[in-house]
Amino acid sequence: MSPAGTADEELVRTLFDEHAGPLYGYVLRLTGDPGRAEDIVQETLLRAWRHPEAISGRPIRAWLFTVARNLVVDQHRARKARPQEAGDEALAVIPADDELEKAVESWAVAEALAALRPEHREVLLEVYYRGRSVKEASATLGIPAGTVKSRTYYALRALRLALEERGLAP
Repeated sequence: MSPAGTADEELVRTLFDEHAGPLYGYVLRLTGDPGRAEDIVQETLLRAWRHPEAISGRPIRAWLFTVARNLVVDQHRARKARPQEAGDEALAVIPADDELEKAVESWAVAEALAALRPEHREVLLEVYYRGRSVKEASATLGIPAGTVKSRTYYALRALRLALEERGLAP
């Protein structure tokens, strides 16, 4: 091991032995979180080790406490700037994968229906969506039953093409 390595180890040991306890107590009072306090003490001592020029010739404990306080403030500001994390309650509201697939599929079907000509769309809505018979759809739409049948046939063909374009039909 090099002499510089030994000096570095000695510096870190001295810093830790003399200052870690009081520094931890101070940071724990600031944060109220033992885990965060340990992390901040470790980061503070690491910064002192990386910048020995900053601690030479001045009261080291005051410098360490100032660095620790700044780290606490920085962490607090970073947490406030970041969006709040969602808990398990928010995840329970998200639909399951198959529900999401159904929703996406229904949007695609609605888009395909919207792409149809209006007379085709209204015939499909009457016959399939509202469940009306050809005779009832004929009366509702005011067109002959034969026209309802032919429009239904051509509307289904057009819908199939629109769905194939969207990757939904085999």
